[in-house]
Amino acid sequence: MTPAIDCLTEYGVMFSTHEYQITAPTGHYGPDAARALGVPAERVFKTLLVCLNDQAKALAVCVLPVSTELNLKLAAKAHGAKKAQMADPALAEKATGYLVGGISPFGQKRTLPMVLDDSALTFETIFTSAGRRNLEIEFDPKDLIRTLNVKTAPLSR
Repeated sequence: MTPAIDCLTEYGVMFSTHEYQITAPTGHYGPDAARALGVPAERVFKTLLVCLNDQAKALAVCVLPVSTELNLKLAAKAHGAKKAQMADPALAEKATGYLVGGISPFGQKRTLPMVLDDSALTFETIFTSAGRRNLEIEFDPKDLIRTLNVKTAPLSR
């Protein structure tokens, strides 16, 4: 069990877990995970933390497909800020309680503002980290929006 799985269970969200092994790593963990899961990379989402307006502790969360790169201008706009930059990994780990590479949108230590890439709504289910590497959770993206009061917006181009 992970805090993410505990959180989903607590909220009564229907989900399934998927454990996998990457046998031929390419150096691009997200697409490698999608390949190992046997699903399109557009359905596997990564959870990234950003700092807003040059304030290291003004953290926010962006959840977007592993097949894309975060557009920092779009991230800032989605969070109602003027500027966004990637958060320091140590701050991201401290705020979420997860190690980088296994950050889940669910079960984070601190409640941070979160935006889900609007492409998620084109799928019945999406995959995100379950709180550790090589373990994903599959769920309806509308449940992320509903349970954590998440906004949707374009985060990548």
